[in-house]
Amino acid sequence: MAKTTTRGRGSGPGTRRTMTAAARAAAKRTERGHREPGRPAATDEEAPGRPEEHRSGRTVLIEAENENGWDDPPEPSPESFDADAPQEEDEPGPATAPRRGRRRLLIAVLCVLLVAGVVAVAVLGWRYREGVRAEQARGQALTAARQAAPVVLSYDYRHLDRDFGAARARLTGHFRDEYHKTTTTVVGPTARKYHGVVKATVAEPTSGSPAASVVSASADRAVVLLFVNQVTTSTQVSGSRVDLNRVRMTLTRTADGWKVSGVDAL
Repeated sequence: MAKTTTRGRGSGPGTRRTMTAAARAAAKRTERGHREPGRPAATDEEAPGRPEEHRSGRTVLIEAENENGWDDPPEPSPESFDADAPQEEDEPGPATAPRRGRRRLLIAVLCVLLVAGVVAVAVLGWRYREGVRAEQARGQALTAARQAAPVVLSYDYRHLDRDFGAARARLTGHFRDEYHKTTTTVVGPTARKYHGVVKATVAEPTSGSPAASVVSASADRAVVLLFVNQVTTSTQVSGSRVDLNRVRMTLTRTADGWKVSGVDAL
């Protein structure tokens, strides 16, 4: 059997290694080279019962390239697998911290904008409701003022208690107490003494000008300007006297409706 030996630099005793697989491959190549021409190679399918022949081939010795022998391939270290695995985000890197900071800032800005939007919607809704209530109040307060003016500004010495009682029913707050005090101490005694009678009416509109109009109004308070005519008779006046007055009347919404909370003669 031929033996082929290949030597390299730095060869020495103990550095040779037998490559059995290479030898078997070389033996097969030799067998194919000595096969008779024209004869097809037998396959495993054609001779299923033919025992496998063990042929010996040449042994190839390959010497190591250095004095230390063949270098084994390095074994994979755990670090190599860790390098391929995706890094966890538990420990943020230099670029992760600014990105998280920008994200938090964006979330904070969005929260502020959301709160501002909710507040704006609530304010607009409240203003809209107040506007609707104020518009309703204008009509209600104007009607209440036109009905209250003749009652509050009229009286007859023959039934003062009834007239003053009806007037107080349309008043509210501090003005109600002030009216009661004035009529009891001043107006009542004077009317009885001189047989005074005062009849007030809201003037009719002329030349397209309204006799009563709303100066200002909110949901619970309104100021109304009225043109009131007062006809007065007494023992101190010959005949009757007509006074054309402008009255500013303040009204307040109560549980019982709109009540007069102030009267000023202009």
